[in-house]
Amino acid sequence: MAQTSPRRTARRRPNWAPYALLTPAVAILLAALAYPVGWQLYTSTLKFGLAQQFGQAADFIGLSNYAELLSDPQIWAVVGRSLLFCLINATGTVTIGVALALLMQVVAKAVRIALQVGLLLAWAMPVVTAMTVWVWLFNWHFGLVNWFLTKLGLPFTNHNWLEQPSSFYAVATIIVVWMSVPFVAFSVYAGLTQVSTEVMEAAQLDGASGHRRFTQIVLPLIRPVLMIVLLLQIIWDLRVFTQIRLLQDAGAPASSTDLLGTYIYRLGVGSSNFGLAAAMSVFVLILTVLLSAPYVRSLMKEDKA
Repeated sequence: MAQTSPRRTARRRPNWAPYALLTPAVAILLAALAYPVGWQLYTSTLKFGLAQQFGQAADFIGLSNYAELLSDPQIWAVVGRSLLFCLINATGTVTIGVALALLMQVVAKAVRIALQVGLLLAWAMPVVTAMTVWVWLFNWHFGLVNWFLTKLGLPFTNHNWLEQPSSFYAVATIIVVWMSVPFVAFSVYAGLTQVSTEVMEAAQLDGASGHRRFTQIVLPLIRPVLMIVLLLQIIWDLRVFTQIRLLQDAGAPASSTDLLGTYIYRLGVGSSNFGLAAAMSVFVLILTVLLSAPYVRSLMKEDKA
């Protein structure tokens, strides 16, 4: 009886080339982040005020700054406002961005180019320049928005949009979404161009409606793009600072309109309590990681699949 030779199982050698290519970039990133993050962590354990800025030694107080933060109800009010503002803005930005990306697919070439140029100009405009225009538009004495609404017969004569927190955040939402939509629209439009026209035509021939083609074919194919832009929007909107600060400078009450970024600024620069501001910065970093973790895990699962 003939004996069969055992199969030789080929062992795949690990491919270290991708890791070698990534190592320089990761090393530079870690080196750039190590000092500021380490300094924030160290400063958050000190009683670091204005005197320490001029060379006086800081007292080590351990986790006292964190204990003060966690026991301050105003902190939790700012965190709640920031999370709500972040989620509303991120959801609105992605929804409008997807709608504009779909619109760019169906309009004529000339209209699409005009729309893309307009979005690019809005995206490329410096924040301070754009905020100067927006503050003028919502000025309660001579703003164009009040003038237009008054012409429509609505009672908006000398209406101060920045006086009440509700209207303040409505204005801030309009500005932040306006500045963020172009990035989402361009990213999603790039993803839509990769959707196979043959698959869409086959689904249409099979009788699938436009809604079914979008939800069952387009959305699954561009889901990785949507996840990434949504993750980035959540991170950016959670740390929004310039727009809120400039609106506050235009006459809004800071105590009732502060978000995380402006509150850290007031703690550090405004009150010279740099230790507490550093502790708040570390808290925001942890909060950002917690909000980002589910999306990162989802992206990694999709990549493995």
